[in-house]
Amino acid sequence: MATEVLMPRQGQSVESCIIIEWKVNEGDVVTEGQALCEVETDKATFEVEATASGTMLGIFYPADSDVEVLKVIAAIGDEGEDISALRPADESAPATAAPAPAVEEKVEAAPAPVAAPAVQASSATGLASPRAKNLAAKKGVDISSIAGTGPNGRVIERDVAAAQAVTPAAAAKAAAEGLELPAVGTGMGGRVIAADLMTVAPEAVGEAVASMDFPGTVKEIPVKGVRKVVAGRMLNSLQSTAQLTLNTSADARSVLGYRSKCKNAPEEAGVGGISINDVVLYATIKTLGEFPELNAHMLGTKIVEFGNVHLGFAVDTPRGLMVPVIRYANLMTLKQLSAETKRLAGACIDGTIDPDALSGGTFTVTNLGAMGIESFTPVLNAPEVGILGVCNIQPKPVMNKDGGADFVPHMGLSLTFDHAAADGAPAARFLASLRLKLAAFELTLAG
Repeated sequence: MATEVLMPRQGQSVESCIIIEWKVNEGDVVTEGQALCEVETDKATFEVEATASGTMLGIFYPADSDVEVLKVIAAIGDEGEDISALRPADESAPATAAPAPAVEEKVEAAPAPVAAPAVQASSATGLASPRAKNLAAKKGVDISSIAGTGPNGRVIERDVAAAQAVTPAAAAKAAAEGLELPAVGTGMGGRVIAADLMTVAPEAVGEAVASMDFPGTVKEIPVKGVRKVVAGRMLNSLQSTAQLTLNTSADARSVLGYRSKCKNAPEEAGVGGISINDVVLYATIKTLGEFPELNAHMLGTKIVEFGNVHLGFAVDTPRGLMVPVIRYANLMTLKQLSAETKRLAGACIDGTIDPDALSGGTFTVTNLGAMGIESFTPVLNAPEVGILGVCNIQPKPVMNKDGGADFVPHMGLSLTFDHAAADGAPAARFLASLRLKLAAFELTLAG
């Protein structure tokens, strides 16, 4: 009997995966455990392995297909064996294959809230995941108005996250005139009203750009996977939160001295790998314990403060920006924190990170100091209330007791916070406390 190959589930938050490429063809002989294809979630890539040895009797979804988890994507068995019973009903459905350009243009011209009636009907009849339905209920969005991007047009969680609340008049105008809906409107609760609509149709802009002559080589890069997720989240964050950034710097002599001690310590001490970034993370965690209003989520009509710190930290990977989360970071020693940071960062870079490890943060730290950045404006990882940007260390003149100036190494710090959830004074006090902890780091450890 033929063996089915399923699209595996990668974490509880993943509902579908995109097949990047098949490493085998139909008719090839494969062995159990052999890599059959590479797939991508919105957070990581991984390989799907053969669950049996035999002949590849069927590949049911081509590359670039977005396939729901636990669906049969291929079959392995004896040559000539009948696999018709294993073929999914939607094997050749347009929703699972790479969309044609005409379809892409249509989707761009008619965003999710004004989807085609056929999709609305399928959503209204329950073709939506439970997670999507729950999020739609929280956002107050009519799920029947959302175009699904999952298999068979199924509405999944990311579709609801990208959907806007739109008045009937705005939806009708957008559908009739082919206008683009803004992510956030000027109506109550960010609701899009008719007055918010653009007066230039998106396709007109596209035609104007296409008609322009760009000399030299041009490369088109599809926005998908991690890049698509980052783009959507950053845009939504900036449009839906009241972000404000405060900049300061901290005396870095204690941090540099401690790092030097760790580096020169005996190997058996196990502290040689502790980095300046680990020190900053540790001090940030201790500071968040004093300012719970920044270790929080802003959820529209309520603010949720957390007793434990689940610290996200930005990692630059070949696939784009990822933010793994250190669970219960406030309960860790510096050595434990350093080890966990390296483990998560390595998994992100290797593409083996568990998707569930990329969500659930309560505060985020992003460090651009190694790149020489002196000051920047981090973008909130909404619904988190705060994100700390760590900058480079450079000498700064400090007045001495004789009235002269001494040049002291200082580390730049940039805190972005949601002013809708926290005021400027507590955010400034957070930075002041963090500066003290970094300026006397060994005392912070002792505390």
